[in-house]
Amino acid sequence: MEITFATKKLKKRLNESKAMIKAYGPKKSRVLKIVLASLRAAPNLGIFAPPYSSPNRCHELKGNLKGVLSMDLDHPYRLLFKPDHDPVPIRDEGGLDWSKVTIIEIKGVEDTHD
Repeated sequence: MEITFATKKLKKRLNESKAMIKAYGPKKSRVLKIVLASLRAAPNLGIFAPPYSSPNRCHELKGNLKGVLSMDLDHPYRLLFKPDHDPVPIRDEGGLDWSKVTIIEIKGVEDTHD
């Protein structure tokens, strides 16, 4: 899968090991590297769709973060991203068609429980 980034700063933080460790610490950086490698290796987002998403539990968010997806890092932090398609692939019955998402944009690493 192709990955883009919301900002140049975020791209640097998530692609350079030293910058990642400085920004997120060693524990979260280790998990981030695994999650990013998994996303890059995947042909599409469909292989992370529930119920196949453990251990990082990929899921769609609701409320003011509707349209954004999340993957668990170290509690309570999540990797936030959205499909980078125009238009976003939607199933006939409604909802995101995960199997057609081949490009994502990373929005950040956040605690969504605030």
